[in-house]
Amino acid sequence: MTQLRIPAVYMRGGTSKGVFFLASDLPADPGKRDRILLRVIGSPDPYGKHIDGMGGATSSTSKVVLIGKSQRPDCDVDYLYGGLAVDKDAVDWSGNCGNLTAAVGPYAISMGLVAAPADGWATVRIWQANIGKKIIAQVPMRGGEVQEEGDFELDGVTFPAAEIKLAFLDPGADEGEGAGGAMLPTGRVCDWLDVPGIGRIEATLINAGLPTIFVAAESIGFKGTELQPDINPHPEVLARIETIRRAGAVAMGLAATPEEAGKTAHTPKLSFVAPPQTYTASDGRRVRAEDIDLLARVFSMGPLHHAMTGTGAVAIASAVAVAGTIPNRLARRSADGRVRFGHPSGTLSVGAEAREEGGAWVVTKAMMSRSARRLMEGWVRVPNPDR
Repeated sequence: MTQLRIPAVYMRGGTSKGVFFLASDLPADPGKRDRILLRVIGSPDPYGKHIDGMGGATSSTSKVVLIGKSQRPDCDVDYLYGGLAVDKDAVDWSGNCGNLTAAVGPYAISMGLVAAPADGWATVRIWQANIGKKIIAQVPMRGGEVQEEGDFELDGVTFPAAEIKLAFLDPGADEGEGAGGAMLPTGRVCDWLDVPGIGRIEATLINAGLPTIFVAAESIGFKGTELQPDINPHPEVLARIETIRRAGAVAMGLAATPEEAGKTAHTPKLSFVAPPQTYTASDGRRVRAEDIDLLARVFSMGPLHHAMTGTGAVAIASAVAVAGTIPNRLARRSADGRVRFGHPSGTLSVGAEAREEGGAWVVTKAMMSRSARRLMEGWVRVPNPDR
């Protein structure tokens, strides 16, 4: 047999898909491990299709996850996430995927890493190793197995499934490999970015879920109701967004220069927000202004995301909870403290608990619900990189 045969599970988590591995089934050497993962996904692919791999040629479907028993006494499993660009010869380990976080608990239970009740809710304590954060997943169980079927609907996912509840604890003070430092890295709720060739743009720079740059839609020439076909076919628009993103990365202290910022496409992410407006989602449904509190869009690994990243949802919830940020200024207040925002595929409800301590804002928890499902389990085959 000329190819390696590695146990793997192909899973959907939220609005993303990825290949899940036990960390112990991959080489301990990071270089060798990454060469294998690149070949698993099929990157880099100059044709942009991922024909010779498991990737889906989009930022939402070209992902890998490594899971193992946690080394921490207060967690059950360690979770490491890798994002792969279609055209780059590297795995980006700089941040988390909030969507695939929903699949971590079910995977860990099904692989025997975590004990779970036969029926009811199983609690899985996850250590997100990329950003050094603790996440609590509540996973439904039925008949001794993870319940995957249900009536929970998630916009951006075609079919309903069972609800998984996620709580991101203390999402604003990163400690891990992709750490961005303080929740508000400049100490201010808003900053002005001097962007070469574009001018001054007001932005909220926040580390919550993932380092995120928030700008008002109108400040970059958008309405806030845009869908992927309105933006992604236009390389000059995407280039302008990337220039702003790099300027924000430098301002956040994530890179010394814009050129250095360009080497890490996963972090930070740029999101534009706007007050509620009625619009038509990508599946043709009408989203009414009175049913949402905010409009939000996010760019992921270059293009506009088809829905909303899970970490973007955490950042939105956190930013809305902090007085004076751009999302806070533009969002309508809801009675229960949650914010329901409109994204290209529909709507999502998230919430966060925040307080001000000694003049600094602290977000203690961000909450949202997702779903997950095993799509395939078995082995992936890849040529041995050492041959």
